[in-house]
Amino acid sequence: MTINNQDRKKKSIFQKLFSMRDRNVRKMCKESHSNSAIESLFFSRSLSKPSGHNIQSFRVFVATWNVGGKSPHSSLNLDDFLQVNNQSDIYILGFQEIVPLNAGNVLVIEDNEPAAKWLTLINQSLNKTHSLNSRGLKSAASFSGSLFFQKPSLRKISKTFRTESKRRLKTCNCTTELERKSSKEFCFRCQQSPINEDDFSSEEDEEGTSNFEMSDTSQMQYGLVASKQMVGIFVTIWMKKELVQHVGHLRISCTSRGIMGCLGNKGCISVSMSFHQTSFCFICSHLASGEKEGDELRRNLDVIEILKNTQFPKICRTPNSKVPEKILEHERIIWLGDLNYRIALNYHDTRKLLEQNNWDALLNKDQLKIEKDAGRVFKGWQEGKIYFAPTYKYSYNSDTYAGETIKTKNKRRTPAWCDRILWHGKGIRQLSYIRGESRLSDHRPVCAIFSVDVEVTEGGSKKRSSNTNMKVGIEELLPFTSK
Repeated sequence: MTINNQDRKKKSIFQKLFSMRDRNVRKMCKESHSNSAIESLFFSRSLSKPSGHNIQSFRVFVATWNVGGKSPHSSLNLDDFLQVNNQSDIYILGFQEIVPLNAGNVLVIEDNEPAAKWLTLINQSLNKTHSLNSRGLKSAASFSGSLFFQKPSLRKISKTFRTESKRRLKTCNCTTELERKSSKEFCFRCQQSPINEDDFSSEEDEEGTSNFEMSDTSQMQYGLVASKQMVGIFVTIWMKKELVQHVGHLRISCTSRGIMGCLGNKGCISVSMSFHQTSFCFICSHLASGEKEGDELRRNLDVIEILKNTQFPKICRTPNSKVPEKILEHERIIWLGDLNYRIALNYHDTRKLLEQNNWDALLNKDQLKIEKDAGRVFKGWQEGKIYFAPTYKYSYNSDTYAGETIKTKNKRRTPAWCDRILWHGKGIRQLSYIRGESRLSDHRPVCAIFSVDVEVTEGGSKKRSSNTNMKVGIEELLPFTSK
């Protein structure tokens, strides 16, 4: 009994000491009329990041290009287009009209040959420091000949450019260390969760050999993460080889908005993935065309329906998982494509402002800006300031807008900024927004570079913070750094 009484007295003394300390601290904070050291201490503690977590910035290159149904020739050099002299960590590339939008491609079977050619050319630029032979491929002459004069398989050639298994990228990778230790069986089920292969891509991993041998990944700088074609829309994602292992929950969804609202000549391909502990979504779209009054409303409807109907399959088996299933549930979202919004002026007034390089006056009449400012589309999305000339419509292999050479009024097209890149979410800072000058098609490509914040864990742990408010606070306080 005596020992118990002594313990109770000690406990009571400690409680009084801690109570007195807390009252003194609160009194000091209350009496202070400035930002005292104690207030700063309490504020910083409330926003301190969880143990093992930090924010890193990654450089992301994004480009959209309507290539007007023109298949690339084997000598096309993409170095300038991809800005390879100023390397990025991630490349998001979206194309429109990689095949002519004729009945055969829309209604029968899509032609994968141009997509395979684009992959090869992109690989040649991103991994150009190494010869084709060093990556286990054929010699340049025979490889180029076999690729550009035979029908290549997009599925097989995609395998050549990967540094990580496609199926592995589609696994759930958000299981915490505690769950791994407490239930190995659960973790195994999570990693092997059933997936409908048709929900992802037409170029899944295949068994057996192909005409294109697997590359020596140790010699590659960049690996292919995803590629998908829907008629003329084609999106491909590349990443530095050492970063690919941090990709998970890879899912692809296609939304058709073409003829009768259900064919793939218009619409979008959306790619969802987690990178480290941050969710990403990339949307490559080709919206309704036309420059008649009211056509902008059809484009608005396309955007609304894409956001409403795009659904990513469930592949995560972790309890209370936050893996997003809709576009706007992602933390970082980038939308690129031929959005087809025009300038709300007649041809002659537009040409007059073009000759004066009066971009501000033209932008005030840009349909996308008008619709967005009115809150009818892309509410909450951002776009960088445009300092370049309209990207559409040019005469082929020319720097002249097509309207200058076409006298028939109903065939003439008023120049417009059809090709755009927008983003949604915190932790995204645009570093550049420019257009390219390739004459391949009647559109000019548009490119943007972003610095994107990503939540990473130290020591390769996959553990995710459950305190989202704390995470947002950290992102806002960290100084800007570009990689």
